[in-house]
Amino acid sequence: MNASKLKTIILASSATIMAASLMVFPKESFEASLRGLTMWWEVVFPSLLPFFIVSEFLIGFGVVSFLGTLLEPLMRPLFRVPGVGGFVWAMGLASGYPAGAKLTARLRQENKLTAIEAERLVSFTNSSNPLFIFGAIAVGFFHNPALGIVLALSHYLGNFCVGLVMRFHGSKKEETTQKDKDNKLSLKTALHMLHQERLKDGRPIGKILGDAVQSSVSTLLMIGGFIILFSVLNRLLSLLDITTLLSLFVSVILAFFHMPNELSLPLISGIFEITLGGQMASQTGAATLFQQVIITSFILAFSGFSVQAQVASILAETDIRFKPFFIARLFHGLFAAFFTVILWKPLYVDQQLVEKGTNTVPVFLQGETYSVFHNMWQLLLTYGQLVTLIALMIYVVLTFKKLSP
Repeated sequence: MNASKLKTIILASSATIMAASLMVFPKESFEASLRGLTMWWEVVFPSLLPFFIVSEFLIGFGVVSFLGTLLEPLMRPLFRVPGVGGFVWAMGLASGYPAGAKLTARLRQENKLTAIEAERLVSFTNSSNPLFIFGAIAVGFFHNPALGIVLALSHYLGNFCVGLVMRFHGSKKEETTQKDKDNKLSLKTALHMLHQERLKDGRPIGKILGDAVQSSVSTLLMIGGFIILFSVLNRLLSLLDITTLLSLFVSVILAFFHMPNELSLPLISGIFEITLGGQMASQTGAATLFQQVIITSFILAFSGFSVQAQVASILAETDIRFKPFFIARLFHGLFAAFFTVILWKPLYVDQQLVEKGTNTVPVFLQGETYSVFHNMWQLLLTYGQLVTLIALMIYVVLTFKKLSP
């Protein structure tokens, strides 16, 4: 039996088992589906929609090309990607995954990136946004805002290191095809590119707005489908004890790092879906807080198969390969866990001692800093569903007008 037939049998068997499991566990599947839908409806959709729409505006008006020209001297030497990668990186950090993948794919479709450059760029521009790290993880799950700084710095430093590592990706192939580029900073050239890109696009503002809303909502609907699917899949794997079986193998790895076996189940769950994994890790009583945070940091950086499936779906519309992105996620997980170990004492343990001893805390560690993210998270949970509903209504109206003669 060749590999292709074996792959067909495995995929068909997996789909059959999942369909049978849905019929055997309808109540549990519905609850898991509802949990994924709630997460998408209240948090993911309203938090990503503004960034997606604004990014479409910036691309249409030529601002991305303007920034790309200015950032070329920085992005090219560091990460071996064009200056437009700086825009993608910034938007990815601010809005969270999979915004980096969507913008990278869009720029690749417009030939602003080569395939190799796009594979490098997408590997380090998909990350969790600060609101999720501080609001959901640190405050929501751990009830400890001070952990937000450790998790966030570990996450973003790990991402930066991934970018430095992935700069060597495809270097041999690129040496024969890529010409040397002028890296000099020129404001005049940047303004010229801004004007040329706007003229090249040619769409009126109303058309750009309509296209931005339709494209953004369409992408977010796809993201919602993956979130619901993997929420159900994670629950079914738990009910079928497959997660428990996989955790037996993971416990061997954890034992090598002197971590309790009880963290293996949260780690496996987090590999499939971030939110559930982070929640389970924070509730593992057999582990110390330090060990819980290390596992959570790895889960956040690996980003879970749910997010990776979203990225794979977006990249499938281009010639950007998914394999480099997956390898980068492994690197990111290891880097983030490593930085958590390094930063734990100076940014958490020592600051806790300082706070208890002298009540003198650095500005970036004061309670007001955490309360901002916490309040923003609560506002998102309160009004996010309203934003989602209004956006979907606008999407339906725009689609109807586009289809009508």
